[in-house]
Amino acid sequence: MRFLRLEDVAEELNVKLPQVRALVKSGELPAIQIGGRGMWRVERVELENYIQQRYAQTREEIANDAQS
Repeated sequence: MRFLRLEDVAEELNVKLPQVRALVKSGELPAIQIGGRGMWRVERVELENYIQQRYAQTREEIANDAQS
């Protein structure tokens, strides 16, 4: 599946739907609106990129904490 519903993204990240909506609204997680009702969809590759960015940020924070 190339595109995920926001509900699917929330399930994959193990967070609540409002958190996913906030990520989309802030631009942190790229998404598109499609269909007549403007349903939000996240491309799977964008979700994977977001996860990788979070891993990188976490590694950086851990390294900075170790230096303090």
